[in-house]
Amino acid sequence: MLRFVKSSAPKFFATKPLRTISPFASRFSVRSMADSAPFNKIQIQRDDNTTFDAYVIGKEDAPGIVVLQEWWGVDFEIKNHAAMISQLGRGFKALIPDLYRGKVGLDVAEAQHLFEGLDWPGAVKDIHASVDWLKAHGSKKAGVTGFCMGGALAIASSVLVPHVDAVVAFYGVPSSELADPAQAKAPVQAHFGELDNFVGFSDVTAAKALEEKLKASGIPHEVHIYPGNSHAFMNRSPEGINRRKNMGLPDEDEASVQLAWSRFQSWMTQYLSN
Repeated sequence: MLRFVKSSAPKFFATKPLRTISPFASRFSVRSMADSAPFNKIQIQRDDNTTFDAYVIGKEDAPGIVVLQEWWGVDFEIKNHAAMISQLGRGFKALIPDLYRGKVGLDVAEAQHLFEGLDWPGAVKDIHASVDWLKAHGSKKAGVTGFCMGGALAIASSVLVPHVDAVVAFYGVPSSELADPAQAKAPVQAHFGELDNFVGFSDVTAAKALEEKLKASGIPHEVHIYPGNSHAFMNRSPEGINRRKNMGLPDEDEASVQLAWSRFQSWMTQYLSN
């Protein structure tokens, strides 16, 4: 069901255990999460023998979640999200595959260049190998989540990657050339901002079209739209908020962020419980 969510809050717009903090950290603490979180850097090999770096955090035997980057690359923000995910509920093992092979966009022009140069079918192969790695290293079940570009890839994984047990996507829909969500095989939850103006990718029209495709797939699904929120509303670090403002996205809504994380936790717990 397509759901619009109202927030009463004022508008505001990364394999050792972490220290104990609230599962829904304030924007003033999230940067320190990524800075201090003990990520384990590993290498993963795909079926075609291509290798890539990945970053893992969380308990060894916890359900696994592949966490897919925004168009910036593997930067502080995606590590913030992975660190957060590793602590939700009883804990998850989060794995970030480096889809850009070490490159990070420091401004919009660089990020757009990296985004446009991405080998999308190759990224799907990275996700496939990441899911397989998690299941071979202690996780009985594994899901996929992603933000922006990673959100689109997360939905694509529900179509193209075998053995994915659940997907949560934030503000991104794959092109029809890459994957048709009507063919999704894993449960999908998706989150969008009502004011998102990335037409055809993450705006409300794209969200509603995704909803219709997921209905056709017959798999369990939820699509949530958050009034008053723009693209990348989940990014809560001071740097991330400033970056959004520089892109003309000044909205901040802590209540919507916490609600989205709560829904994420419920969805992944439901479908990844061992």
